[in-house]
Amino acid sequence: MDVTISPRRLRGTVTPPPSKSMAHRAVIAELLAGVENFSVSPTLSEDIRATVACARALRAADNRSNIPHTDGESVLDCGESGSTLRFLIPVSLVLRGGGTFTGRGRLMQRPQTPYFDIFDEKGVAYEQAGDRLTVRGRLTPGEYRLPGDVSSQFVTGLLFALPLLDAESVIRLTSPLQSAAYVDMTLDTLRQCGVSVDCTAPDVFRIPGRQRYRVDKLSVEADWSQAAFWYAANFLGNAVEIRGLNPDSVQGDRAIADLYREMQAPAPLEIDLGGIPDLLPPLAIMAARRASPTRFANAGRLRLKESDRLESVAALLRAFGVGAETGPDWLRVDGGMTDSGGAVGTTSGGGVGVDGANDHRIVMAAAVLASARREPVTIRGAEAVRKSYPSFFADYQELGGNVRGL
Repeated sequence: MDVTISPRRLRGTVTPPPSKSMAHRAVIAELLAGVENFSVSPTLSEDIRATVACARALRAADNRSNIPHTDGESVLDCGESGSTLRFLIPVSLVLRGGGTFTGRGRLMQRPQTPYFDIFDEKGVAYEQAGDRLTVRGRLTPGEYRLPGDVSSQFVTGLLFALPLLDAESVIRLTSPLQSAAYVDMTLDTLRQCGVSVDCTAPDVFRIPGRQRYRVDKLSVEADWSQAAFWYAANFLGNAVEIRGLNPDSVQGDRAIADLYREMQAPAPLEIDLGGIPDLLPPLAIMAARRASPTRFANAGRLRLKESDRLESVAALLRAFGVGAETGPDWLRVDGGMTDSGGAVGTTSGGGVGVDGANDHRIVMAAAVLASARREPVTIRGAEAVRKSYPSFFADYQELGGNVRGL
């Protein structure tokens, strides 16, 4: 789906959708607690639809407890959701002795080596062929060694699964943890379910066995990651009031509120993305308007998202005439974007044409950038927003945006 956005400033009030990160965790916790109806709607996003569908496939009755537990193989379609895949791999081993996972886009190309190294040690069989990964076996109590700098999703998957084992287990990180706020979000979910984890040190998680998940429903607050795009819109001169956010949230992306103020400084700026990788697209379009350069560091993992997000963000900025350069784990944005002129990649009818890169965050960034231009902007592949924020363009139009092609 291609959409064309005509120049128009955004004004009004918006409430971001429920947090996708929290919703994934709520669904899995409620699965493990035996909750019949999940507290979040699968229509929240394509990613949550995938997690709900996989959780339903894993659900089965166990006469001894309210925890689902059957043997056999499930085919679990994770769509393009890395959280769904990495959270449920260890959960499937505990509940059903494994299963076959499949996905679309770049999902099955994302590294699973931290799990594979554990499986080699624990005697869990795995086989990956094309877009299918099959795991078979059982997790056993003991020590689980993981790198912390690949993805916090591996830590979360084990934190969900290991409390169900018969004895204590320990997760020991072999490198510093990146995106620690996402693990904090998982620990908060576990606490709400009566599951205890002893964090004896920043790199050690001690997990007692024979625990049970006890919860009826989990609430999911508004998403700071999506709110960041409306912060960026305001940075570009729009007037959007953002409601419904929890200022004390465990979501790490609440950092956007402080970064919004930092970005207003006139001097060159460097931002470490190690704990907030999802904020790169909105921060980068804010950087486009700054008078001084902005460098985003510690961002190598962004090359393994729905797109190579370092390159796709740089390409987006260049399409709007903004200088951008990438390195192995960094992006530099020159800044100095004006409301008109200098754009490359023009459409046949004039204006700017950009590729959404099959990446929801690139599409939203392009739409927000379009609000600050004087020429029409056409975004190719705009349907990618369904992955995380299906109502994005409806909200955009409610704020006065002029979008054709929906």
